[in-house]
Amino acid sequence: MVDAANEPLLNVVNLEAWYGESHILHGVNFNVGKGEVVTLLGRNGAGKTTTLKSIMGMVAKRRGSVHFEGKETIDQPSNNIARAGIALCPEERGIFASLDVRENLLLPPVVRPGGLGLEQIFELFPNLKERLTSQGTKLSGGEQQMLAIARILRTGAPFLMLDEPTEGLAPVIIDQIGVTIRRLKERGFTILLVEQNFRFAASVADRYYVMEDGRIIDAFSAQNLEANMDKLHTYLGV
Repeated sequence: MVDAANEPLLNVVNLEAWYGESHILHGVNFNVGKGEVVTLLGRNGAGKTTTLKSIMGMVAKRRGSVHFEGKETIDQPSNNIARAGIALCPEERGIFASLDVRENLLLPPVVRPGGLGLEQIFELFPNLKERLTSQGTKLSGGEQQMLAIARILRTGAPFLMLDEPTEGLAPVIIDQIGVTIRRLKERGFTILLVEQNFRFAASVADRYYVMEDGRIIDAFSAQNLEANMDKLHTYLGV
């Protein structure tokens, strides 16, 4: 395993999770250092999304340990975890179709200082300023993804979890999402990324964890990426 720091911002130890009777996570262990972009890689069904939801307290049954900023959160409901400073941008994006772009942006509460104002958000996503009065149903897939990310940036949460942010998007939008993630890192945000698009992940991540069958089976840094490409092809089937 690769240690991010002596005191990581997020430390996950022996995390297990269930959907009903189905045991999905089988003792997941990893950490994320402050200011890092860390990517969870793995094939479909490996447990990546369930890991994000478990960190967020969005599965009915979980056990293990999830320390955020040195505090245990495994026994906390999801609303308390969100207020602690963890924000999730789900794969399905969750845009409210009946609300316009401005209303979607202003919907989540501010949980702590340090969030981006609307003008700062528009610097990252100029498309959103142009579509400010458009309903959620009128946005393209790329614009919906921008809005989903932008919405959590207002909250002040320093730890962002992005689930498949490039899924189904055109290459030019994927490039824009990549630029945005790098800018957010420069601003001091910490990002945990789940991504099927390995080429995209390689353009933004500092470290990688590989998941298989609900466990972390390997880990390496961006500096060691080239040396691990053969293993990655085997793990991911690419």
